[in-house]
Amino acid sequence: MILDGEIVALDARGRPSFTRLQRRWPQHRRPDAALLREVPVRVMGFDVLEFEGRSLTARPWHERRAILETVSVVDRSPVLTVPRAFTDVSPADMLAVAASHGMEGVVIKRVDSPYVSGRSGLWTKVPVRLTAELVIVGFWCAAGPGGASAVGSLLLAGHDDAGRLVAVGQVGTGFSSSMRRYLFGLLSPLRCPNTPLALPVEATGVRWVMPTQVGEVAYREYVPGLWLRHTSWKGLRDKLAGDICVPAASGAV
Repeated sequence: MILDGEIVALDARGRPSFTRLQRRWPQHRRPDAALLREVPVRVMGFDVLEFEGRSLTARPWHERRAILETVSVVDRSPVLTVPRAFTDVSPADMLAVAASHGMEGVVIKRVDSPYVSGRSGLWTKVPVRLTAELVIVGFWCAAGPGGASAVGSLLLAGHDDAGRLVAVGQVGTGFSSSMRRYLFGLLSPLRCPNTPLALPVEATGVRWVMPTQVGEVAYREYVPGLWLRHTSWKGLRDKLAGDICVPAASGAV
C-alpha cells in the first residue's frame, strides 16, 4: 500500500504545529531520545495511490477515499491518522471553521479527480491568513536597480505585556513598486542611529527609524519569541504606535 500524506507534530490542542515540527528535526543533527519523547509526530494520510498491488491513481478521488477509510492498517497503526473529509460543506464555511480552530487552512479537491503528483488545478491549498497592526522600527533597501531609494523589507515590532517594544518579524512581500518608493520617502527622515527596541535583535544592515509609523500585515502563524511566518504587507494604518501590542500566539513551541 502506498499513501500520500504528511508528517505533523501536534500542539496541546491537537493542531498541527510547524514550529513544533521544526523542533523535532533540528538542523545538522538527528533528534535524540529525549526530543523524540518530547515532540512525538504522526502521519496524516490524505490519499491512497496503490492498494493490494493495484494502482489507484486513475480512479476518482471519491473512490480512493472510500478505499482509504476501509484500510484496516489505519485502525491498527499507533501513528497513522486519516483526517475527516467533508463533501457537503462549502469551501468558505470550511475555511471559517479552520480559522476559528486556529488551523492553518484547508485543502480543496475535486471529488472526480484522478491522482496527479505535484501541483495541479485539481486541488487547491487555501491558507487561513491572520492580520496584525505593527510598528515599523526599521527597513532594508531593495536590491537591484533603483533599490537604494526603495524599501525592500520592513522590521516590525509591538509592545509586550511589560510595555516593552519588541521585534516580532519582518515583511518583504505585498508591496507595489510605488509603495516601496513611498515608504522609503516616508521612513528616511525618521532614521535614528540606535535601535528603538527594548530587546536586542539580529538585524544586520537594517536602517533604524523612530517608532511612529504603523502598518498592517497578514501572516500565517506567530509564536512569542519567534518571527511571524509568511508575512505579506497590507498597508499603512493611522494608529498610535504606543497602542500597538504584539500579536496573540497562534502556534505552539
